[in-house]
Amino acid sequence: MQLDIIQSVGEGRDTLGLLPTGGGKSLTFQVPALAQSGICLVVTPLIALMKDQVEHLNRKGIKAYAIHSGLNYGEIERAYDNCIFGDYKFMYLSPERLSTRLFLEKLAHLKVSLLAIDEAHCISQWGYDFRPSYLKIADVREHLPVCRCWH
Repeated sequence: MQLDIIQSVGEGRDTLGLLPTGGGKSLTFQVPALAQSGICLVVTPLIALMKDQVEHLNRKGIKAYAIHSGLNYGEIERAYDNCIFGDYKFMYLSPERLSTRLFLEKLAHLKVSLLAIDEAHCISQWGYDFRPSYLKIADVREHLPVCRCWH
C-alpha cells in the first residue's frame, strides 16, 4: 500500500493516503519529497506531532523545521527565509498558520514541491475534531499550481 501511494505522489497526482496509525503514512510523502527539488509543506494539527516528525527527520540528516506558536516573530521569519533559500526540505505548520499575512507573503517565494496534509480527517465538518482552518488549504493550493497534494 505504501508503494502505491509513493508512486502516485511521485507521478504528480494529488493523492489520498489512508493507512492505520503506525502504518508509515509519513514515509509516503517524505520519500517523494526527498526525490524532488523544492520544499514539502506539511500541514499538521498538533505541535507535538510537528516536533516529533522534525526531530525524526533531523536525526536522519534531513533538514526540517516546525513553525508553531512557541516561536517568536523573528524566529518564524528566519525560518521562512531559510526555507526560501533552500535550507530546509520539510516545513511543518498548523492549518491556522496558512492564513497568516507573513506566511502568505513568503509563500510567493517558496519553491513548494509537495503539500502534505496530515490528519486530513480534521477537514470533515461532520467530526468532533473539525478545524475550520483546514478549509483554507484550498486557498493556499490555488497559489501552488505545480505542486502535488498528499492527504
